[in-house]
Order: sequence, then C-alpha cells, then structure tokens
Amino acid sequence: MALSVDSAKWLTEVVVKGLQQVADVLSFIGIFYVGKVTLTVVWDLTSALRVHVWSKLVSRDLAREYGGKWAVVTGASDGIGKGYAAALAKKGMNVMLISRTQEKLEKVAQDIRGQYGVETEIMQVDFALGRPIYEDIGKHLAGKEIGILVNNVGVIGSGPCFFEDMVDDDLWALINVNTASVPAMTKLVLPGMLARKKGAIINISSIGGQMSVPLLQVYCATKSFVNRFSEVLDFEYRSSGITVQNIIPSAVSTNMTRFDPLIHTEGLLTPNPNTFAAHALSTLGYARYTTGYWTHGIQSWLYEKAPSSLLAYAYMWRFMAVSTLKKSN
Repeated sequence: MALSVDSAKWLTEVVVKGLQQVADVLSFIGIFYVGKVTLTVVWDLTSALRVHVWSKLVSRDLAREYGGKWAVVTGASDGIGKGYAAALAKKGMNVMLISRTQEKLEKVAQDIRGQYGVETEIMQVDFALGRPIYEDIGKHLAGKEIGILVNNVGVIGSGPCFFEDMVDDDLWALINVNTASVPAMTKLVLPGMLARKKGAIINISSIGGQMSVPLLQVYCATKSFVNRFSEVLDFEYRSSGITVQNIIPSAVSTNMTRFDPLIHTEGLLTPNPNTFAAHALSTLGYARYTTGYWTHGIQSWLYEKAPSSLLAYAYMWRFMAVSTLKKSN
C-alpha cells in the first residue's frame, strides 16, 4: 500500500515537473513572440513616420541631389502625372511633359510656367502605338540633363470586364502603355544618369499589381510587371548612384477610377492627384518601395493580412454590381 502511494506521489511529481518545464518553454516562446511583434510594430511605425512625416519637413534641392535640372513625366496631362509635374516644378525643376492630348499638355505647361517660373517642354505621344514612338522621344530628350524620370503613363481600358469580353485595342493598349513604356523610357534616360552617377527613376504602379483582382486581370498583370522590373532594376543600379522608386498607390481620384464612384470619390482613403503626388514625391530618397500616401500604406497592410480569395470575390462582386448598374441606367 505504501509502495503504491509512493509511486503515485512520484508520478505526480514527475508529471508536475514536466508540465512546469513545458510551461517555462511556452512562456519563453510567448515572450519571444510578443517581443518580436512589438519590435516589428515599433520599426514599422518608425519607418512610416520617417517616410511620411519627416520627409515632408526636409528642404531639398532635387536638381542637385539627382544630377539634372530636368524631370520627364509621362502621362503628364492628367491625374497623378499632372500632379507630379506640378510638385517637381514647385521644387524648382524644369519639366518635360509627355502625353497624348496636345491641348491638355499646352494648358498644363502654361499653368506650371506661370505658377512656378520653370522651363517646360511638351511632347504629344500616344504610348499605345508601342515601339515606333521611342526613337522620336529619344531625339527630344537628347542633350538634356535629366535628373528624374516619372514613368506614370497608364490606362485601365474600357473598365472591368471578363477577359473574353476584352476588346483587342484595350488589350494591346494595356500592354504597350502600362508595361512596355516603363523599360522603354528607362532605357532612354539611364545612360545619361549612369554617366553622371546620379538620377532617380520613379515607376508608378498600383496596389492592383500585388493582388488578383477579377475583371481587371490584364491591368493587374501589367502593374505586377512594373513591381518586379522596379525591384530588379534597383538591385542592378543601386551601387551606381541611381535611385529606383516603386510607387504602389491605392485609389486616387482620377479619370482612371471614374468607373466606380466608391473608389473615385475624394476622401481620406482617396486623395486627389495633386495631394497624392506631392506626398509621394516627398518620399523619394526615403523609401524605394512605398504606397506614396499614408492611408494607402494602412490599406496595403490590411490587404496583406486579409485572405486573397475573399478580396478577389469582394472586388468581383463590386465590379459586377457597378457594371450592372451602368447598363440599367
């Protein structure tokens, strides 16, 4: 009887000791995890403050910093491109505006000269035409010290649709404008930047390039290309004095988002293009990969945590509802 009691007592002590050891290990893991999460959050907040707050407080001479007094902006007659042109001119840079509509280009150039007193040049180009246009662009850029290139030009086509319903003109415009223009324009300005060992290439992508958005399949794919190209280009030329920045915005209140009133309406989550561009330009040199706007950074973080399939279904339902509403009207 005594032996049974002693055995039971010994077994209990062994079990309790074992559980205590397990508890100690779990406590250590818990402390380690909480510490890691805390450090990550603190680091992310510190980085965000540096990129989105501190960067706006620093006075900068972009022409001196990036080795050229000229900035080239594609898609400069509207939206984000027009906003970037104004923001660059405000910093004292001359701007070359390249876009499709001559009248709009002339108006933007006139407004920028009148407001900021810088030189402007314009070039009417339809990027949807593809390869043949770049020889002429190269001639216009020759002899200019280009400090900053903003690869902004982009299209979304006729709006969200199933791939089978996409017209061929939209398909090739998306490829030529959104995808081909980025490496083609970069190829034109990069030699001069390398010769001066200074320069900045800003590629305007989209949060759609990080997601699988039904009914915007080709648009998302073209922006995914921009993301990957920017990342690799940055690695190749970082040591050569060239800054490659990839801007990945969420919705901005431009003509491109007009197809959906929910994401087009200006507000806290949807800035106007001038506000967005001024904020995004201030992040140049502080972040090589950024949404460009602080609320878009929060959106991007939330999208990363959400199940991708849930987001895909939500967007498809939304765009189908918008399409149905337009047809009924």
